[in-house]
Amino acid sequence: MNPICSRPADHRGTSRRKFLQAAAATAVAAPAIFTAKRSAAQDVIGDGEFTYRCDHQCVQLPDQYTWQTTHNVAVDPDDNLYVIHEGDVRKQQHPSIFVFDADGKFIRAFGQQFQGGGHGLDIRVESGTPFLYVTGYQMVKTIAKMTLDGELVWQQYAPMQSGAYLPGEASDPRRGWGRKNFLPTNFAFLPDGDCLLADGYGSYLIHRYTADGVWKSCFGGQGEGQGTFNLPHGLWVDTRGDEAEIAVADRAHNQIQTFTLDGQYKKTVTGFGLPANLDTHEDWMLVPELVARVSIIDKNHNTVVTLGDDRERILADKETNKGFTIRTDESKWQQNKFVHPHDACFDSSGNIYVAEWVKTGRVTKLTKV
Repeated sequence: MNPICSRPADHRGTSRRKFLQAAAATAVAAPAIFTAKRSAAQDVIGDGEFTYRCDHQCVQLPDQYTWQTTHNVAVDPDDNLYVIHEGDVRKQQHPSIFVFDADGKFIRAFGQQFQGGGHGLDIRVESGTPFLYVTGYQMVKTIAKMTLDGELVWQQYAPMQSGAYLPGEASDPRRGWGRKNFLPTNFAFLPDGDCLLADGYGSYLIHRYTADGVWKSCFGGQGEGQGTFNLPHGLWVDTRGDEAEIAVADRAHNQIQTFTLDGQYKKTVTGFGLPANLDTHEDWMLVPELVARVSIIDKNHNTVVTLGDDRERILADKETNKGFTIRTDESKWQQNKFVHPHDACFDSSGNIYVAEWVKTGRVTKLTKV
């Protein structure tokens, strides 16, 4: 017998990590065209301490590459930016991970093995060496640890010892959506060296692994009550308070849940619009919300600022067209407004990068003013 999550959680640890509606007025708005005539003031969003210059075109790919739905962003110790897109499964030789310097200059690309399912990526420094942790969903169904140059350290598939998955889900992964499938979304890191993995589109479990990719335990799963989830898409180990805790972006419940480091439920924070992932810098937590905004919250989980809010227009689009259509039409994207923030992260200076779930990709840099 192999019960789900049969092994107990280890009691140690936490560490760092580095995807509705703005006035659809009666008149037709001018197209969102970026020109050299735009004043600096027009590109500024936020307020007070949280005021930023907004650059929706902060990175550009070389001509030989194309964006295929941007998903996640992470920053290394040198403030180089890593971006992963989902990728087209028919373009197997096209990389899914791209690296840029702090000025937006392209450096390198790799990660062809995640094409068609590239999803999450995060960076952790281990004994002075940074490593990239990557997740793949769709038919890719895998997780991996890599060097920052793309060399594979280890790669794993569904943790069958958890008892949560269909037979063959690890040995013969194929496209499939459901609670018995492995569709991982994002990593977070514990201070003892272990890492956490959200199976956000699959089992709705939070798995715990060693830094060598060995599965140890899990918690959560599908449900409506405390400690269970409806699409636990992102997560973070939050060290801002007196005691470190795990924070989970419980996306389809429009909330964040917090837990002790051994997975015991603590608190629920409501009021978000499909929160997709989390990141922290100093006293602040970043919450990209798939429903057209990015929020920053304090240690007590109070919102201190909301950035790029376009919820009214995006929700109106969904209602009218029975789905999100603006994400496929760049002419409808507006300056200083977000469409679908899927992930966001801070750099070392508190600037913010936002990756959006839009068909042709968009990465925005919010530079502190």
